[in-house]
Amino acid sequence: MTQTDILAAFSDGLAGTLPTVGESGFSAALVALLRRLVPIDDATVVLYPAQGLPLIEYSEVPETTGASTLDRFIQGMFLLDPYYTAGHGGRFALFRLSELAPTGFRESEYYRSWYRYCGYRDECGYLVALADGGFVNIALGRTDARGRFSKAHRDRLAAVYGTVAALARSHWAGNASRAAGGDLRERLNLALAEFGSSLLTERESQVINRVLHGHSTKTIADRLGISVETVKLHRKHAYAKLEVNSQAELFYLFLDSLISANDYAGGDTLVDYLRKP
Repeated sequence: MTQTDILAAFSDGLAGTLPTVGESGFSAALVALLRRLVPIDDATVVLYPAQGLPLIEYSEVPETTGASTLDRFIQGMFLLDPYYTAGHGGRFALFRLSELAPTGFRESEYYRSWYRYCGYRDECGYLVALADGGFVNIALGRTDARGRFSKAHRDRLAAVYGTVAALARSHWAGNASRAAGGDLRERLNLALAEFGSSLLTERESQVINRVLHGHSTKTIADRLGISVETVKLHRKHAYAKLEVNSQAELFYLFLDSLISANDYAGGDTLVDYLRKP
């Protein structure tokens, strides 16, 4: 396609998207608009209201995975998602997953237990800040083993960020009223930060938190300003105290304690979890 063809396709798509702003078909129309620019095999639109749990506004769930992956995502796995972490930290732009994911992401239990079942071989995603303090993630995936977003694809997507952001802000204006769970999302963020603190030293907690997010041993060492061997020692001691033997067991201990904390008001979720018979 020539630049003129691309511009014409985007213009036609935009003309079809504008009337859907504020309507239920907006997310589907927006994804269709972006498909006019680049090849997209799969797309998901996740709304993070200023308060409350994420809302799946649009998804194209592959037949091989089913809806259960998104259910697990909403229940708590989103806390470890690189796009959520970036948006929660105030980073808004078009990002390729590789720009946000920690070095050990593909070896993390989050990736093994959830992300790889999405079927994505490559992912680009918009993070757009909304007026009320929330944000939206428009995730675009390639599922073909040989398919990747080329530099030209990424440049096209980045070039229309302003238009995508303006459409999103207009569509989701005042979305806070749709939030489910009140300030539950902030409580879940606090639960993640406090996980294991009742049993671990401050440094052990720092290491374990980064392990959960998928950081490699070397990355953790660099970020904390300690040696790789010291990181390994802290992780070994933390695993012993938490009575886990692997990253997988650590991950599921976190999820189990999180899900069981029905009236969480602060502190380490393991305190009440370990008291239960």
